[in-house]
Amino acid sequence: MSNVSRTQTTALASLLPASPVITELGALFTQAGHEFYLVGGSVRDALLGVQGHDLDFTTSARPDETQRLLNLFTDTVWDVGRDFGTISAQAARGGHEWLIEVTTFRMDSYRSTSRKPEVAFGEHVEDDLLRRDFTVNAMALDIGSGGLDDWRFVDPFGGLDDLTTRTLRTPSTPEISFGDDPLRMMRAARFSSQLGFEVDPVTRTAIGEMADRISIISAERVRDELSKLLLTDSPRAGLDLLVSTGIADLVLPELPAMRLERDEHMRHKDVYEHSLTVLDQAIELEKARDYVDGHPNPDHRPDLIVRLAALLHDIGKPATRGLEAGKVTFHHHDIVGAKMARKRLRALRYSKEIVNAVSDLIALHLRFHGYAEGSSGGASSGWTDAAVRRYVRDGGDQLERLHILTRSDCTTRNLRKAERLRRAYDELEFRIDELASAEQMDAMRPDLDGNQIMTLLGIGPGREVGQAYQFLLGRRIEEGPMGPERAAAELLEWWKSRNEQ
Repeated sequence: MSNVSRTQTTALASLLPASPVITELGALFTQAGHEFYLVGGSVRDALLGVQGHDLDFTTSARPDETQRLLNLFTDTVWDVGRDFGTISAQAARGGHEWLIEVTTFRMDSYRSTSRKPEVAFGEHVEDDLLRRDFTVNAMALDIGSGGLDDWRFVDPFGGLDDLTTRTLRTPSTPEISFGDDPLRMMRAARFSSQLGFEVDPVTRTAIGEMADRISIISAERVRDELSKLLLTDSPRAGLDLLVSTGIADLVLPELPAMRLERDEHMRHKDVYEHSLTVLDQAIELEKARDYVDGHPNPDHRPDLIVRLAALLHDIGKPATRGLEAGKVTFHHHDIVGAKMARKRLRALRYSKEIVNAVSDLIALHLRFHGYAEGSSGGASSGWTDAAVRRYVRDGGDQLERLHILTRSDCTTRNLRKAERLRRAYDELEFRIDELASAEQMDAMRPDLDGNQIMTLLGIGPGREVGQAYQFLLGRRIEEGPMGPERAAAELLEWWKSRNEQ
């Protein structure tokens, strides 16, 4: 343990906005007779020059005492993590809102068959740091009751050296670390993408040898870690690590299964590599299309639905692979893939909203190719207005995401083909905008509502009202807005012919 060096003090400059809240909390805990450290990701990010408003601390104080002290610091305190020794708080200081987590020194681990950790409190900060996932997250600052110059740097496992060499390594042996919490193997994948670090060879080997231990982790925790990986700026490295070590075989087996298939062009990419490229391109488009007042949105939030759909859009190909006239085919892989995605995402306990949105996008991701093929001979040979309306109707509230997925799905090296597809989709989006402006197409409702239908036909609520509504919706899609009078006339004619059958 040493005082913070001048170099480290410079590196920790990103903590300056937070130093008043850190110092105040340090004094509060120290004067009550407890050790108090800034720890983990807060220290790592500060050394990387990253400023955030989340502060993680560890302390010798037990949870009850931590809660008592935090109540003296702020009115907003909650204890949902008490069973794991964590008390959280929110406080306004220096013009910022700070999210604070304070955890008692811990020494928890998993039994060989348990899905939940056994929590045991430790007595020393080194015990707490030893149980953390990676050395770059096992550094701490002893806050004490002084200012930044009085803080002491605690780095018993060489985290600063690994931060310098951009290496992920466990504080204890990987076998002990991953045995204590197997989810750390997935966390290695997430940090490799989030931080751009390389996993130490010994650590990587251990992940491959211990991959099957991930099966004791609950689906919810696996889901959350997978989501965090996908929401990084560049998930490819982490996904490759999951696949190459065998973790993906257990948590997302549809992903490595795609390595066995060539795409329909049988040229430069297998389906797995194609899917990662689509994911890369979807992330770039997702950011590029998020503008506020004509400028990129500085508060852009990654879109998990887009990213899941991009990654999984072709998972139906291995199951639909066929051969026709010497050419590999994947007929109906969109429909098969949508069903597979729905099953997998449900198993991972994703919300109904996410499951439905991702599976719908996968089912629709090939729809545009009919437009592109029709447009190859010029705009006049493309879809009718009715077909464009159906595309909008089927896309529904996922239309913008469908735009992103469909554009991202072009990974051909044939520049002429890529340009043709780009132009065709530009044209399709232009036509959607034109029709939406002229017809209020975003509403996409019939010209008569349910009450008007019942009054006109003299019927009460029931299946026939729904059938009449669908008839009018179909006419709306085919013809555009018809107005109440024409809609009423067509509905009565439909009703008459229906009852004559």
